[in-house]
Order: sequence, then C-alpha cells, then structure tokens
Amino acid sequence: MSLSVQFLSLLAMIGTGVAGGALIDLIQTATANMGKRSFIRRHAIWFEAGGWIVVGCGSFYVLFLVRDGAWRMYDPIAQICGLLLYASIFHKPFRLVGRIILLVVVRPILLVLRIIISIVRRIIRIFMRLIILLFTPFIRLYHALRRKLFKTKED
Repeated sequence: MSLSVQFLSLLAMIGTGVAGGALIDLIQTATANMGKRSFIRRHAIWFEAGGWIVVGCGSFYVLFLVRDGAWRMYDPIAQICGLLLYASIFHKPFRLVGRIILLVVVRPILLVLRIIISIVRRIIRIFMRLIILLFTPFIRLYHALRRKLFKTKED
C-alpha cells in the first residue's frame, strides 16, 4: 500500500469520525428537545445506541471502499481525532446549518401541514353541522312521536 493511499484512508477515517460526531450530536439534540414524557426521550439510550451502530457500520463501509475492509491500528485513533475535530471546530457551523435548515425547510413544511389540517378540520365541522341541521327536524319529530305513542304511567 502506497503512502498516498494510507494518507487518504487516514483522512477517510477522520471524516467518518467527524460524520459520526455530527450524527451522535444530532441524535442527542433531537432527544433533548423532545418532551419529558415523549417516547423518543424515554428511549433515548436505544436511539443513541442505534446511532453508534449506524456510525460503526458506516465507518466499516468507508473502510471497505477505501482499503477492502483492511483495518489498521491507527483507524480508531483517526476516528477519535475526527470526533474531537467535530467537537472543537465543526460543532458550531453544523448547528448553524441545522438551524438554517430548520427555519428554511422544516418550519415552512410544518406550517403548510398545519394549514392543511386546519382546513380539513373546518370542512369536517361544516359537514357535521350540515348533517345536524338536516337531521334536527327528524330527531324532534321522533321525540314528539315517542312521547305521544309511548306514554309512561305516572303515579
């Protein structure tokens, strides 16, 4: 294996460390922002464990692409360096990009969904009121006939 291939594989492992740090930070941020009684917050340890499994599988996949899965002793050190690099340099820019995506993409989609749900609810309410309005005379007629035909004995 040439020196350039080893250097590129080292950079790939550092990159997987940065990506792993970003994924774990995303999972921790998402679980921390959920309500205290939400399903996600109650089972946060399982989501984080799943995140670590995904990071491990992704790291092995990159290692498989770069070196046919050959593992070297410096790979875990490179990944730890990637995690520390994410924590020291990329943490704030990733959070900024996340906030921008939240404001530009997620919130407008949620707004559109809320508007659609509100419109559907109003249509259902109008439909129910129309049904009640149409059936009210029949219900009153039924109650009047029931009182006349089935009188109860009064003592």
